[in-house]
Amino acid sequence: MKILNSIPKNDGFFMPAEFEKHYGCIIIWPERPDSWQYGAVMARKAFAKVAEAIARSEKVTVIASDLSYDTAREALPDYIRVVEMSSDDSWARDYAPTFLKNKNGEIRGVDWYFNAWGGLVDGLYFPWDKDNKMARKICDLYDIDVYDIKDFVLEGGSIHVDGEGTVITTEACLLSEGRNPKMTKKDIEEKLKNSLGAEKVIWLKRGIYNDETNEHVDNICAFTAPGEVVLAWCDDKSDPQYEMSKECFDILSKETDAKGRKFKIHKIPQPKPVFMTDDECGGLINFNGEPTRTPGERLAASYVNFYISNGAVIMPGFNDKNDETAKKIIQDIFKDREVIQIYARDILIGGGNIHCITQQIPIFG
Repeated sequence: MKILNSIPKNDGFFMPAEFEKHYGCIIIWPERPDSWQYGAVMARKAFAKVAEAIARSEKVTVIASDLSYDTAREALPDYIRVVEMSSDDSWARDYAPTFLKNKNGEIRGVDWYFNAWGGLVDGLYFPWDKDNKMARKICDLYDIDVYDIKDFVLEGGSIHVDGEGTVITTEACLLSEGRNPKMTKKDIEEKLKNSLGAEKVIWLKRGIYNDETNEHVDNICAFTAPGEVVLAWCDDKSDPQYEMSKECFDILSKETDAKGRKFKIHKIPQPKPVFMTDDECGGLINFNGEPTRTPGERLAASYVNFYISNGAVIMPGFNDKNDETAKKIIQDIFKDREVIQIYARDILIGGGNIHCITQQIPIFG
């Protein structure tokens, strides 16, 4: 593995879309007791279901700490690889490498700086040094050269790409004080273009209400094909999500992608609001003497937080009346893939969902 200090775009490398062909997927086994209730027992069952669903059509590697390696190995089928590696939490999307490719099919990784969604300003835990080393370690594992872009704070969940030059992100996240406060919006846009091999950045204002990542884009909007996106939608005008989703829709309706195409926007209804229970909070330990969740706290539930594998779309369910409606919309969009819906409340309690716990590796060659 070589550590590279050149600019990916100048080298001819770009981030492919998630709906393109994968070599495999990375998942990190949950363990942290202030994130995962009651010893992460239910979270691990949900993670295992996600891993098994993805493994039907692509290779899955699950990374576990030395403390959790045995439990991961026992919980997962033998066709899923388990590798021991230390981390601070279980969010592969956000601190595993972003993978790029060139026109010859060569693969390289990007090692961004990770500061737990806001560092000492509004980050969610400290320290985050193990997570921050993960991208380089994973590239070493796969023998992939890696770009050192540690001068820029970015999580994988804060960007979506179409593989044809367009990036979507949110101002709420990338312009937040805890990310890159010395950079202007224009500076950040140029950094994204150069690092992801892109031509255009579309800025949505907000994401999902009460999303503690500062409103990652992958919870509200995702590419399903060039020129097509899904958007989390709320019809209830009394819900703060209504205006947030409507603003995103208005922006996307007026925008074009890097190729000049108008967007086809598929609205996916939100589940009814999901709130933490007393029992769930009781299963979490405090962090630095303070609770990480409180009873009645609204969680950032969204059907858009799905993973597109080679053969399926693995999406969250919440035992909600809109579960089937959302699944049907996704199935109508992805006619050539099976849609697998997994009850994901036990992942959501940790602060994210199925897309957040996964990171795709593009196919080699």
